[in-house]
Amino acid sequence: MAELPAFDDLRALYVNCTLKRSPEVSNTQGLMDASIALMRSHGVRVDTIRLVDLDVATGVYPDMREHGWAADAWPDDVWPLVEAADILVIGGPIWLGDNSSVTKRLVERLYAMSGLRNDRGQYVYYGKVGGVVITGNEDGIKHCAMDLLYSLQHIGYSIPPGADAGWIGEAGPGPSYLDEGSGGPENDFTNRNTTFMTYNLLHLARLLKDAGGFPVGGNLRDVWDDGDHSGFEANPEYR
Repeated sequence: MAELPAFDDLRALYVNCTLKRSPEVSNTQGLMDASIALMRSHGVRVDTIRLVDLDVATGVYPDMREHGWAADAWPDDVWPLVEAADILVIGGPIWLGDNSSVTKRLVERLYAMSGLRNDRGQYVYYGKVGGVVITGNEDGIKHCAMDLLYSLQHIGYSIPPGADAGWIGEAGPGPSYLDEGSGGPENDFTNRNTTFMTYNLLHLARLLKDAGGFPVGGNLRDVWDDGDHSGFEANPEYR
């Protein structure tokens, strides 16, 4: 292996969006754990959450207790980990060819915070990197990853090459990733993609952290609102 930079000052958060509450076995967690082990082997601080175990309210506001919900674990238990992480990996299952309802709730709550600013005055997720892990028994890995990676970049995350990994068994009620004889943990394609994703997340996070974050220039909302449009001129024909 080529000599690698140090990654031990990086912090990652893996959010498992399985529908299964702990301690039920999560196949998504099984695949995420392979990536987590690689990160921890390089000294990365890794936090993990199984979102369905927490009372995270549905909605698109930072604290849903201010919008009629009696409880919301997001602002106190989840958001501090998201905010602190240089790397976010969303893991989830495929249901009906799409991401789980828990995965979609996570994306909505991430979106709820996207208007906040970082210490450079950019949107809060600038300078952070994102990746995706998907498991299931039906086709749809690329569709689910495409949906999530679009959402992450749209709210400000940077996406490295090969930022998704997944495993699916045969269509129908066949063996799941962690089931004996599934072939999942031994699958070379999945293991290669998981490894490449993990290191690409680390490399991009390293580049951004060493640069002090994502470059500033033409991407500050408050500057735009104050009238400085960084050289942009609307088409005169449509003024």
